[in-house]
Amino acid sequence: MPGDEVHLWKSWLVGDGPNVSLYTQNYFRYMVFDDPSWNALTADTDAAVHAADVKTAEALNATDPDLSRFAARGGKLILYHGWNDPAISPLNTVQYYEQVQAKMGDAKTADFVRLYMVPGMGHCAGGPGAASFGQFGSTTAKGSEYGIFDALEKWEELDTVPGAIIATKYGAGKKVEMTRPLCPYPQVAKYNGNGDPNDSASFTCAAPGH
Repeated sequence: MPGDEVHLWKSWLVGDGPNVSLYTQNYFRYMVFDDPSWNALTADTDAAVHAADVKTAEALNATDPDLSRFAARGGKLILYHGWNDPAISPLNTVQYYEQVQAKMGDAKTADFVRLYMVPGMGHCAGGPGAASFGQFGSTTAKGSEYGIFDALEKWEELDTVPGAIIATKYGAGKKVEMTRPLCPYPQVAKYNGNGDPNDSASFTCAAPGH
């Protein structure tokens, strides 16, 4: 997405040297073709993509929007994606969530799925935004009870529906630089017009455009 040009985009997708990105090339070398000499610069890319679909799609493509069996067992699912992800488009996750809504219905989806889109976060973590919110066991400035795993646990065990989840941006020495609320999609965090803009308390989750 526009805005991630300075955060790992080059090394993830293009590469830092005369060759292509290792993330791209090694996937095809070792997961698709089992050939360490495979070279993306001389490959037939259409054939390579087809081979990747044939060999790895079943394991890697989580695209089935029918989660009815999971929902019937009482499962709860929280998805999150960074808007600055240099490897996987955040729009993929938005599209999948909306496909689940279309398949399961908005009301049913709301019973067991939440999506949180994280401004300024790269691939799962890091980036210029507030990107620590309990994933990977990471801490949040406002305490562990504000983390995403805590939200999932309370939803599953106490039927407490998740709302805003507080994310933290840390600087040198783990100094807190800012906190932000992560809002259930499609809501976004809106500045209240007063208060410290680096404090999550100065923001409210609202529908886009409001």
